[in-house]
Amino acid sequence: MSSALGTIERIWRYPVKSTGGETLERVDIEARGLVGDRLYAVRDAEGRFGSGKNTRRFRRMPGLLRLRSRYPDGSDVPRLLDPDGVPVPDATAYLRDYLGRDDVEVAREGAVSHFDQLPVSVLTTATLDWVRAAVPGVPVDERRFRPDLLVRTPPGTRPFVEDEWFGRTASVGGTARLRFERSSERCAMTNEAQRDLPHSPLVLRAIARGHDMRLDALATAVRAGTVRVGDALVAD
Repeated sequence: MSSALGTIERIWRYPVKSTGGETLERVDIEARGLVGDRLYAVRDAEGRFGSGKNTRRFRRMPGLLRLRSRYPDGSDVPRLLDPDGVPVPDATAYLRDYLGRDDVEVAREGAVSHFDQLPVSVLTTATLDWVRAAVPGVPVDERRFRPDLLVRTPPGTRPFVEDEWFGRTASVGGTARLRFERSSERCAMTNEAQRDLPHSPLVLRAIARGHDMRLDALATAVRAGTVRVGDALVAD
């Protein structure tokens, strides 16, 4: 029996991984995820990608979240914006100066995926409201958690309701279908400053205490389609 999980409140896409993204009214979803999402990344000479953490694939590059990226109309090559929102003429040259490194470049995805885990991150307003209540006085919105889809849930929905979706599929926009697999394990990137959101270690601490460092629902796209703001997310 199908059930309504909520409606799409905002769609986010991040053309250059680990930078601030762009909001969209509609987007196509395919097997890789949202078309164009994290298709580019800041890559160093060792082949590691700029991120908020250090791992085998990723290298911490503080300051990337103060930048933004977007696709100009009709282009599949993103534009990088500086902390004031001004487009830069040469993204690689700007990043080398901004990061103080001469070995980085903006690179399109090749054989190694730019995604940390699975391609589509879905977050509910119920969970977001819980985080806000857990850190009073700290500005919090979904940008701290970088979801692709923010879902407006009905009044009274419990926080972390996303956990109940794991193993289920849901349709959105009439054609696209997602399969929810698990949640993201959060890192220090949730604390970092970006535009008008100040740095605060309290955000990650609250998630660690309240939900074992996990927050959102990660999904794969099992059927391609178009998603629009206002579309219903309906579980099978």
